[in-house]
Amino acid sequence: METGSIPVEELPGGFDLQSTVESGQSYLWRREDGRMYETTHAYGGSAWYYTVLDGNVVRARQRDGLLEWEATTDAEPHLFSLLRLDDDLDAIIDATPADSLVESAYDEYRGMRIVRDPFFPCLVSFICSAQMRVSRIYGMQTALAREFGTPIEFDGKTYYEFPTPEALAEASEGALRDLNLGYRAPYVKKSAELLASGEASPDDVRGKSYEDARDAMQAFVGVGDKVADCVLLFALDYLEAVPLDTWIQSAIEDHYPHCEQGSYEATSRAIREQFGEYAGYAQTYVFHYLRS
Repeated sequence: METGSIPVEELPGGFDLQSTVESGQSYLWRREDGRMYETTHAYGGSAWYYTVLDGNVVRARQRDGLLEWEATTDAEPHLFSLLRLDDDLDAIIDATPADSLVESAYDEYRGMRIVRDPFFPCLVSFICSAQMRVSRIYGMQTALAREFGTPIEFDGKTYYEFPTPEALAEASEGALRDLNLGYRAPYVKKSAELLASGEASPDDVRGKSYEDARDAMQAFVGVGDKVADCVLLFALDYLEAVPLDTWIQSAIEDHYPHCEQGSYEATSRAIREQFGEYAGYAQTYVFHYLRS
């Protein structure tokens, strides 16, 4: 076992581990105590969380001004990448136009960061997200990992890595439905097949302008504008993306009615202009603030 710690005061803008991994933007982190989505950050801030990536288990907790970690490898570079610890939160917040709702959200959850999840698990998570609460989406991804992922032994426990595209491409639609994926099962299977066969790739999306990238994401089955925006924001570094989910639509109705333009594309442009160049950060804070 390797261990280490990262001083939170050295991270520009601070860091809030629980808000970052329990805010509905990633479904690849789990709490060791099994209480994911049960507590607010005021009570669960020192819990151990873990994820499995490239055959390695990484555990982390935030305590006494430190982000402590235990892992099967040197976890520091993984944590900096997955949790975007290099992002200058102070600069991002300063660049956001003055807005009472966004400012309230930033004040409440200061230190929450956008995640950078691996592409395929992020894609599957948000294909499964339609009309689902975050706890249900989380349960589906946990079940997929247990059923089709690779088990890894660490510190006397068994952890499960999220399945590969090949594993889910080979899974039967019935087996996926048995994990409560419902009508999403064929979408997950077909998108996995596209990646496993090489017919589609995240490289088809990376490097394109934002709106072109959103269109390119829809080559995957079960991916519309909102799911595309989620994957662009939480896996592919498009920090301007604003997924127009139920919570953000409610925020637009109540706080930004001028941004409702009658179509996803036009409304997306308007709310991105409202939130500024790091609109995805503002969206994520508002989503978590309103949902909580």
